[in-house]
Amino acid sequence: MKSTKLLGLSLLMSTMLAVGVANAKSLVYCSEGSPENFTPAINTTGTSLDAARPVYNKLVQFTPGTTTVVPALAESYAISDDGKVITFKLRPGIKVHSGVNGFTPSRDLTAEDVIWSFERQLKPDHPYAKVSAGSYDYFNDMGMPDLLASIEKGADDLTVVMTLKEPNAPIMANLAMDFATIHSAEYASYLTAKGTPEQFDQIPVGTGSFQFVDYQKDAVIRFKAFAEGWAGKPKVDDLIYAITPDATARYAKLKANECQVMIAPNPADLADMAKNADVQLIQQAGLNIGYLSMNALKPPFDKAEVRQAVNMAIDKAAIIKEIYQDAGQPARNPLPPTIWSYDESTKDYEYNPDKAKEMLAAAGVTSLDTDLWWMPVQRPYNPNAKRMAEMMQADLAKVGINATLVSYEWGEYRKRLQAGEHQMGLLGWTGDNGDPDNFLFLLSCGADGTPAGQNIAKWCNADFNAKLLEARKITDQAARTKIYGEMQAIFKAEAPWMTVAHSTVFEPIRKEVSGYKVSPLGAHEFQDVDVAE
Repeated sequence: MKSTKLLGLSLLMSTMLAVGVANAKSLVYCSEGSPENFTPAINTTGTSLDAARPVYNKLVQFTPGTTTVVPALAESYAISDDGKVITFKLRPGIKVHSGVNGFTPSRDLTAEDVIWSFERQLKPDHPYAKVSAGSYDYFNDMGMPDLLASIEKGADDLTVVMTLKEPNAPIMANLAMDFATIHSAEYASYLTAKGTPEQFDQIPVGTGSFQFVDYQKDAVIRFKAFAEGWAGKPKVDDLIYAITPDATARYAKLKANECQVMIAPNPADLADMAKNADVQLIQQAGLNIGYLSMNALKPPFDKAEVRQAVNMAIDKAAIIKEIYQDAGQPARNPLPPTIWSYDESTKDYEYNPDKAKEMLAAAGVTSLDTDLWWMPVQRPYNPNAKRMAEMMQADLAKVGINATLVSYEWGEYRKRLQAGEHQMGLLGWTGDNGDPDNFLFLLSCGADGTPAGQNIAKWCNADFNAKLLEARKITDQAARTKIYGEMQAIFKAEAPWMTVAHSTVFEPIRKEVSGYKVSPLGAHEFQDVDVAE
């Protein structure tokens, strides 16, 4: 059955590519994993967010290849002098896609759709709040429920007024993130009337440059150009995501011109890519971090001394040499050095197994059985999580920590990590908006001391959290930098993560491709990409 499925996929891809050559211009992107769904508000993985991006837009967006915020669905916006009121003016005539499930829009996008999209995440009694389990981790972790006082229609159908409870320095950058995607309220009403609201997150309808065509799990996602899009018709007619988990297989497809853009190459293949005349190897310092988290709610990892000892027990230099090769640098802080407020004075933990054993003994730990979770997908911040976990396992065994390696399918892996089922787990982060808050919030907690959804270390420090909230209210960058320096010092002393590496991001594309830009935020965007005939 499996071989039949793979043969069918191969024939499907060959047919699509042949049709593309004969009748239309196609772009194939070799992605690395399957999306959990197609609604950014309920996702936290780059894999799922990438799969939804062709379909949707936000009020504001990042200029491709940068962290500069510019208008998108909103043609303009104004912020009040006190920083609490943001008034958005929507572009007139924004067209909405038709759906493959029979939906046909009867109107253009209005303030109603913007309000609906935010209130789904904000209001527990919203009719779609509980659809697809109703978990809005980004919205919650960015502090939006405590920040957003109201979102209302302004003087006309194209005006949206967002009122905040207090000024918030990163708000515009945050609104350019994927959780702030704008949906069609009319589409939601259509599905409710049909009795199929669950289709809302699986059959996406938006205003983006490409319309959703179909998705075959673990195989392919197909989109077609939306000629009526507000940003103009894309350069290609068909956009295809060829889901290819293995990096070697992705590169083979790239060389054979079966895909024109690929994610996350094997570091071992970089030299060959650089020499290949058919390949353009684009690179950029990554706004990212790969790390090992330790669950502070599960003894003995509730003790800082134990977490510090783990940092000393693992040979980080050996990991970077083997796993990242020439494409990574040691991480000291939870922030990458490419972001403002990075603290250069931070001293990393030395690799010292003897000292680690002493610290464990002093903490009452002479032998420890634990798990060590590794990611089943390749990400820019971790090119080979399984091998990294094996190297960590060997190092930990030398100090009396016996680690059992664990993994799950990517969506399940993330879900279980966020639920805190693990004791130790590998993960990482690529920044969403270029603001330090977007990394430090990964260690945030609620007012009741409950770890935020993406705080997989389950570590809560009242001083750290208070500083995070304080910095959000300040617009002066120097003042925020001082606070973030203090937070980095707290983090390093408490060691909820072993910070592993910041990677250089390499993106191989075919020589026929033009207009593609590497995003510092890890996004893959194709509105302006062209492929030579």
